[in-house]
Amino acid sequence: MAIAVRDGFEIYSLSFHYGQRHSVELDAARNIAKALGARRHLVLRVDLDRIGGSALTEGFEVPKDRPLGELGQDIPVTYVPARNTVFLALAVGWAEVLGSWDLFIGVNALDYSGYPDCRPEFIRAFERSANLGTRAGVQGQASFRIHTPLIRMSKAEIIRTGMALGVDFSLTHSCYDPVDGRRACGRCDSCLLRKKGFAEAGFPDPVSYSVHG
Repeated sequence: MAIAVRDGFEIYSLSFHYGQRHSVELDAARNIAKALGARRHLVLRVDLDRIGGSALTEGFEVPKDRPLGELGQDIPVTYVPARNTVFLALAVGWAEVLGSWDLFIGVNALDYSGYPDCRPEFIRAFERSANLGTRAGVQGQASFRIHTPLIRMSKAEIIRTGMALGVDFSLTHSCYDPVDGRRACGRCDSCLLRKKGFAEAGFPDPVSYSVHG
């Protein structure tokens, strides 16, 4: 979002309550949208927990303390089936209503957990679909463009970029399995990648972690 603001875009922010165990991230999203001056922050309910198939939406355990070398080597149980496909489809729908043809999504394919819907080839294919399956695209009114400014950055590069843009990382949340629903566990894949990124970037992480992490 900070990159989009820097590049002169007017911001409409979209988040999803999809039955995720880490729904505290929605509070973080609201705070970030407000801090960065979004015109509107919309939260949609999508019941992906009724489909299941992921440790983020069902009762089975989120992996903890995995060696960093293992991350990204396979598709972990925290993968939520078709999540980014669903999210982007709804984002395109809202964007068409708004008359907004530029969509930003923070997917990353370098320091990541192995999700297939974070890859450049998926984003390119979805962008083509968006322009084939909407009135705006078919009638030539406009072409949707999906921006992925973080996709080839390391976590350290993302953090350095955010710092340069004045991002308040204390507002952010990364943990998949927060203790008491709020405090980062420090042990899930997302926490481990975040901590690695801050360490490599040379900045202290302003988020507090559980003492058990």
